Amino acid sequence: MSYLGLHALQHRGQESSGIVSSDRQHLYSNREMGLVVDIFDRDTLRKLPGDMAIGHNRYSTSGESEFKNAQPFVVETGFGSLAIAHNGNLVNAMEVRRELERDGAIFQSTMDTEVIVHLMARAEGGELPDRLVSALRRVEGAYSLLLLSSEMLIAARDPQGFRPLVLGHVDGAPVFASESCALDLIGAAFEREIEPGEVVVVRDGKTESFHPFPEEANAHCVFELIYFSRPDSLIFGKNVHEVRKELGRRLAMEADVTADVVVPVPDSGVPAALGYAEAADLPFETGLIRNHYVGRTFIEPRQSIRHFGVK
Repeated sequence: MSYLGLHALQHRGQESSGIVSSDRQHLYSNREMGLVVDIFDRDTLRKLPGDMAIGHNRYSTSGESEFKNAQPFVVETGFGSLAIAHNGNLVNAMEVRRELERDGAIFQSTMDTEVIVHLMARAEGGELPDRLVSALRRVEGAYSLLLLSSEMLIAARDPQGFRPLVLGHVDGAPVFASESCALDLIGAAFEREIEPGEVVVVRDGKTESFHPFPEEANAHCVFELIYFSRPDSLIFGKNVHEVRKELGRRLAMEADVTADVVVPVPDSGVPAALGYAEAADLPFETGLIRNHYVGRTFIEPRQSIRHFGVK
């Protein structure tokens, strides 16, 4: 199911992919550079036993595009093995990292996610959820994250709700994902979005939710609706396709031009072009054909690769 979920979310990251599973005693990990379909096969998945798992597709917004930054990130701590998968950007990560390094911390990667693990290790006692909350109080910025130990799964979303995170159920078991389209593929029922500032703990067959952070004004990332998300997903309570189409309609009303035809730039520009064509009463034509084996261009790590992909 984790593999299928990552397959449905491949559009969110193409650099690396990984899955970490738990059999309630140990964590088992497999992560590599490349696409989901190239990394995981039947034999690889057999080496990931257990009944809990988290997965991650990486698009680097912090840290280089290399194996040491592939997620989920796995560490051994004094309170057991941990795996973390993080979507977002911590704007004070370098400041906190320098502080931790002065205090003797040794980092294995260059990504901001590892800061959270070090802060958890230094938190004063308490259970794993308490340590995570203590760490998250120190960081600023966007995080939708999943934390896996041998006995529990924790989901958390930053108080402003920059990035999406949804909750669903399959056969009575909770499932978390960045987008609702991942739930659709595995036959999970969509329940709701994880609220900004919410922490959800799954253990011993029970799901507990709490809001440990002060309430803040929502600051949703508009690029989720413009580009990142798949058209059939529900993001921030809205259908992505309908939002893009409405953006096209608004553009026709606010910045109309004399034209003969509306041509979209595939793929995320197609719904907007449809909306524009409808509102402007112009014919819609596909003048640009996309090679579907190229992958997404904007999320490539270097501009030179983006240019070649567009070419």
